[in-house]
Amino acid sequence: MAMTDKEFLDMMVKAIVAHPEDVRSERTIDERGVLITLNINPEDMGYVIGRQGQTAKAIRTLLKIVGAKNNARVNLKIAEPEGSTHVRRPMRDEREEVSTDAIDDLKI
Repeated sequence: MAMTDKEFLDMMVKAIVAHPEDVRSERTIDERGVLITLNINPEDMGYVIGRQGQTAKAIRTLLKIVGAKNNARVNLKIAEPEGSTHVRRPMRDEREEVSTDAIDDLKI
């Protein structure tokens, strides 16, 4: 019997986090496809997100492949847990202007 997208996600995430007993996922279906919301221990956010979001991106890619195999469009939402230590960086257009005064006088 084939593994469902939700079972696949749970198995993957439990294998990489420090608190596998806290991994919970919820699967909902609407007109846009399948949405799996992942809830994890706040201490495990770094493991699931990964450096520059690479782990989360890889998990999403694998879920899309599993979904495509079952003719479903699967998306992943990682719920921001209470007490999370993850600090969201502002988007590029929200950042402060960077001062270039220090390099204006360089003779290159």
